[in-house]
Amino acid sequence: MVTRHYFDKELEDLHFELIKMGSMVEESIDNTIAALKNQDVELARDIFRNEDIIDEMEKRIEKKCLNLIARQQPLAKDLRTISTALKIITDMERIADHSADIAEITIGMANEKYIKPLIDIPRMAELAKQMVKKSIDAYVKQDIALAREVCDSDDAVDDLFSKIVLELINIVKNDPQATEQVINFMFIAKYLERMGDHATNICEWVVYNVTGEHDHLARHVYKDDRVNNPFVDDNKK
Repeated sequence: MVTRHYFDKELEDLHFELIKMGSMVEESIDNTIAALKNQDVELARDIFRNEDIIDEMEKRIEKKCLNLIARQQPLAKDLRTISTALKIITDMERIADHSADIAEITIGMANEKYIKPLIDIPRMAELAKQMVKKSIDAYVKQDIALAREVCDSDDAVDDLFSKIVLELINIVKNDPQATEQVINFMFIAKYLERMGDHATNICEWVVYNVTGEHDHLARHVYKDDRVNNPFVDDNKK
């Protein structure tokens, strides 16, 4: 009984750490879009510092998970919970990476006049942020219905991505000199679309944690997608 009580306390601490990491990832998304909209170089640089903190949190949570497995020898259900946490922190860390990717582009365009008002990109970012928040809530609450809701909302992110790309293609057709900035905004939109994919991954792991079965609710991002070209889709199943 004492051992189980200690284990439950450790799991509670693990959930707290995941929520804290998720909050930092959400904040990173917010700051990323604020920096982009306001062409705020200092805020964009803060995102890189925030990414380092998130990386450290990932390592700390990973160590906690491995210690729980090694010391407590958890049963099947508890082992799934810990394994799911390990998967989730990887997806969250990659979301933070994409925020940093966007921040890097923001810095590069800091002295340029944007070719179009930023309307759909901030909407994409808000949707992605809400997906991240709800995906962590689904894990902590073990809520399959919420997990499915998050996965369904990924369609809205994908629709916005398609809309943005079509608009950008039309812009470059009419103004070839805008090509470089068009490419930058396409990269930004793709990074936001991937954030939604990672939130979907988290929810699919939530379903696995609760049911013990993989339920492919949407597209997966299995491989390390930190590549130079975010439009390469061989990272998805």
